Amino acid sequence: MSTLIQRLLKEGIIDKKEAIVFDAEVKNSGKREEEVILEEGVVSEKFLFKLKSKATNIPFREEIDIESIGSVLPDILKLIPEDSAKYYKMVPMGKDGETIEIGMVYPEEVKAQEVLKFVSRRGGFSYNIFLITPSSFNKILEQYNVLRKEMGTALGAIDRKDLEDEEELRKKSKKNVADFQRMAEEAPIVRVMSVILRNAVEGEASDIHVEPGREKVKVRFRVDGLLYSSILLPLKTHEAIVARVKILSRLKIEERRLPQDGRFVSKFGEKNVDFRVSTLPTTLGEKVVIRVLDEESNIDKVEELGATGKSAEDIKKASKKPTGMILSTGPTGSGKTTTLYALLNVLNKEEVNIVTLEDPVEYFIEGVNQSQVKPEIGYGFAQGLRQIVRQDPDIIMVGEIRDEETAELAIHAALTGHIVLSTLHTNDAVGVIPRLVDMGIKPFLLTPALNMAIAQRLVRKLCNICREEYDPVEEVKEMIKNELREVDSKNMNDLNITSFRLFRPIGCNKCGSSGYKGRIGIFETLTMDDKLADVVLESTSESKIKREGKRQGMITMRQDGMIKALKGETTIEEIIKVTKETT
Repeated sequence: MSTLIQRLLKEGIIDKKEAIVFDAEVKNSGKREEEVILEEGVVSEKFLFKLKSKATNIPFREEIDIESIGSVLPDILKLIPEDSAKYYKMVPMGKDGETIEIGMVYPEEVKAQEVLKFVSRRGGFSYNIFLITPSSFNKILEQYNVLRKEMGTALGAIDRKDLEDEEELRKKSKKNVADFQRMAEEAPIVRVMSVILRNAVEGEASDIHVEPGREKVKVRFRVDGLLYSSILLPLKTHEAIVARVKILSRLKIEERRLPQDGRFVSKFGEKNVDFRVSTLPTTLGEKVVIRVLDEESNIDKVEELGATGKSAEDIKKASKKPTGMILSTGPTGSGKTTTLYALLNVLNKEEVNIVTLEDPVEYFIEGVNQSQVKPEIGYGFAQGLRQIVRQDPDIIMVGEIRDEETAELAIHAALTGHIVLSTLHTNDAVGVIPRLVDMGIKPFLLTPALNMAIAQRLVRKLCNICREEYDPVEEVKEMIKNELREVDSKNMNDLNITSFRLFRPIGCNKCGSSGYKGRIGIFETLTMDDKLADVVLESTSESKIKREGKRQGMITMRQDGMIKALKGETTIEEIIKVTKETT
């Protein structure tokens, strides 16, 4: 019987019958015992390889942090050819002084050991072996990917003289715009940008950061809210890359002293993807951030945002009212604008006139009249709102209420027969009312105008393929029980929480070994009804408004997040992290 199967039997994780079945599967299928055990799902990948580490006496490297070793990976990856790495499941994963750390999934295999010895002699390096999981192996193997290969090809094609010419131009006090434009349109730089953009789209990145350093240019992608280093480029390519982005987005190539904003569209396969560009002068050169706006990822329904139970019901009811204001609130990057777009998609009918004021327009919606504000020429939210009400609108969306004038105009529009959608910056839904009062809105105008306040945050979604259920410690269970004590069973969406089992990330090929895939919203909604109106007219104290919200059955973001954690949609750690400022 195979070694790991025997150990699982000894630990009481599987019984004798299962052990015999697993052993037969290994012998008949030709698969390794690790593959059979993981396919059956009796233990997690980490648990199995910890067990294997004990059996083989080879140290186990549990976590692989690509971010921390990104600076050495480009140099050490070339020590083992990609084909050998794939076939023998071994990869360079770090450097300890002059010794290379080699991660192996099957270090017990004699042939893999022989190949490693041969490669090390040829490359002239010494090494230490560590046991790693298949997920960790795949995580590093991805660094051999198309991005690095194509980028190397593109960079290799840049003529040395072109780079020397660019360096000479950099030293001159007066830049020749025509020369910069020529370099930016050279085929190698075009390919470099094409590779960066395509990999961002295919990797479902929300943003691309191009950052000049002292020796290299760093390109980072933001995926599911976190930034990851993708590649380091020669510093000499920096100005040509920035110029290429400026040409695509029709910005001034020669302007490097002031920030600039622009956008462009590229086609990938059958879909068009919008890229919103922002440049910023820094001490080391211009930094470029490109927001990736994939129109196919636009949300069409409120449920797709993550709103469930009472929150989803409240949002639907508010959106069906013929007049009044719906405000989405939260910090930058919490998904407020996405929520407004989802509501617009619901409200977008042939018989209504929808006009928006945005800064900037993120997604184009067929049938909606979208206008971008330009404060530099005196066309801000307040000025635009005055013009919009003359356009015979039924529904108005204002990107953000930033000042007293915009707030007054939005309230007036809501009181004169329009549906008004907008965003505000507050910590929670309860904070919307005192915030508007602070901006000069009288409570007797606010109560009939405001239909609902929606507060939200974004949390990372657990990968459905590899998430692992576990029993949390008693302190965590008690914390969840206390938080959900005031949530009734109907609002809990009939969730059975008696077991208080949670889920954690593991990592697999489908989620890029992170354990997470995508993001989901957690919500709280506050509806303006007669009783809340009476409270607001008497006092705009947050504590009193919160007390009335609880009477309504309002589920807080923290409670909504904990419900989602119990459902296995996210982790309790994610919820605590993003809601700590609201408690």
